[in-house]
Amino acid sequence: MAFANSLLSSSSSLPQIHHVSKDFNSTPLIISPHEPSAFSFSPIRNKLCEPGIGIIGSSRKKNILYASVNDLNASASSTSLKPEQDADSIPMPVVLIDQDSDSDATTVQLSFGDRLGALIDTMNALKDLGLDVAKGTVLTDGPVKQTKFFITRLDTGRKVEDPDMLERIRLTIINNLLKYHPESSERLAMGEAFGIKAPEKKLDVDIATQVHVKEDGPKRSLLCIETADRPGLLVEIIKIIADVNIDVESAEIDTEGLVAKDKFHVSYRGAALTSSLSQVLVNCLRYYLRRPETDIDSY
Repeated sequence: MAFANSLLSSSSSLPQIHHVSKDFNSTPLIISPHEPSAFSFSPIRNKLCEPGIGIIGSSRKKNILYASVNDLNASASSTSLKPEQDADSIPMPVVLIDQDSDSDATTVQLSFGDRLGALIDTMNALKDLGLDVAKGTVLTDGPVKQTKFFITRLDTGRKVEDPDMLERIRLTIINNLLKYHPESSERLAMGEAFGIKAPEKKLDVDIATQVHVKEDGPKRSLLCIETADRPGLLVEIIKIIADVNIDVESAEIDTEGLVAKDKFHVSYRGAALTSSLSQVLVNCLRYYLRRPETDIDSY
């Protein structure tokens, strides 16, 4: 409820980078950002599975990068894996914002093949939004380097719930990606407006837009939306949901190239949506998302 209501009502030191290269079967170490005078270490299970990578218990060597807000002397240099890759091929940029996987922070994952660096500029851009990057990790596996940030609000120390701020986070990361990796322009919907080269292929909005509501227990439902990406999309979706008097409890915002793939846990008066209410919601979203030029008050 707070997630949707925040839309309608609408310094800490630079995180430093720690690089660890170790055999994947041994237990990696995570550096806690909460001890100012000394590091504390806690083991992580060695069966790691990052979305989009799909490797569990692999024996291949990994490069794992950790960011902490308190170590001012850590080096940002690293020896990255260099997979054999066609120089002309441009990998798929992926930005994923997740509110469910961590109870204390909003997690943001970013991948762009093997082309991402330490992303210090991205961390600075997020700090300019009034956010704190409490911790960050980078996992390199074959042709994919995946960065994950754990973000909280500087003023409250809590995870981000305001949909408008979540959209600003998404656009900030994409804009930084376009700035430092201009070749990503032709793989992103935002490349047409902000990049150096517009995507050669444009999605048919009618075909690309898919909206479904699934059961997710007695107290909430899972709303799944796939549509052509554009600036402000998240805020538009939340506005439509709120206008149908449905509450958004949490969200997972996934941008994969030209496509937005979003999931929302929704409820109506503390219960899962009925079949009739689900159909009303689906019809409203399909009508609006397939006709983005339509006035939002006309549906």
